[in-house]
Amino acid sequence: MSTEPSDQMSTADLVDLHGEALQSIPLQLRSFGRRPRFAGRAVTVKCFEDNAMIKSTLADWPDAAGAVLVVDGGGSLRAALVGDVIAGIAVERGWAGLVINGAVRDSVALNDLEIGIKALGTNPRKSGKTGAGQVDQPIEIGGVRVSPGRTVVSDEDGIVVLP
Repeated sequence: MSTEPSDQMSTADLVDLHGEALQSIPLQLRSFGRRPRFAGRAVTVKCFEDNAMIKSTLADWPDAAGAVLVVDGGGSLRAALVGDVIAGIAVERGWAGLVINGAVRDSVALNDLEIGIKALGTNPRKSGKTGAGQVDQPIEIGGVRVSPGRTVVSDEDGIVVLP
């Protein structure tokens, strides 16, 4: 069995293969978008109720195709960090998926997009736009450290970060 992620290898298979060396994000995230399965190298953003840095990262990141944007939004559900416009930028640029430790909005429109999105939930309220936050630094989601460049695999069972 290959150790490379693929559309055929489930997160459960990866856990069986790697055992305790594999980290599994224990949050019960909801799935949005047309792709319930996605994998790619992590690009990280840490922000709180402010999505300006997410938008600029999705729009301007060099070599974004096939990457997964992992966002530590502090678990806040008070304002959405991603909606259909920002997710549309991700689709246009070829991102594989988004993992949001926070809320999204425009869920019906998100479900029509050719991308995988995992988030804690929804809220129609817009976030701030000051640009506060950090990009391309190690973050922690649900007690799991996600470093830039690590491979993230997501499917119907959850999200794992390959060792």
